[in-house]
Amino acid sequence: MKSLEELAKIREEALKKVDLRAEREGTRIVVGMATCGISAGARPVLMAMVEEVKKRNLQGVTVSQTGCIGVCRLEPIVEVYRPGEEKVTYIEMSPEKAKRIIAEHVVNGKVVEEFTIGTAK
Repeated sequence: MKSLEELAKIREEALKKVDLRAEREGTRIVVGMATCGISAGARPVLMAMVEEVKKRNLQGVTVSQTGCIGVCRLEPIVEVYRPGEEKVTYIEMSPEKAKRIIAEHVVNGKVVEEFTIGTAK
């Protein structure tokens, strides 16, 4: 049987792993995969990003999916979170745009302004 101290340590470790609000290390790329995003073509965008990260062997970069980001008319939407920087939201994405985001923003740190939500009309 585990001691109370050992159980407390196990509990603490488990809570750290499930704390979704904790700051993550590295770059996170999140693709909106709700019904609106999928119907607008988010699945090929997600796959292009995963493949590009794998092809470039990028360490500390995770690609994940989420539900509705909230601006359905601008789907597919991708959000990039880099440590110490503000979130960048990219809109109307395509697999080609996704590869460019990886090359310019994720690898070289330069936001691709023309694809950001600030350009929406």
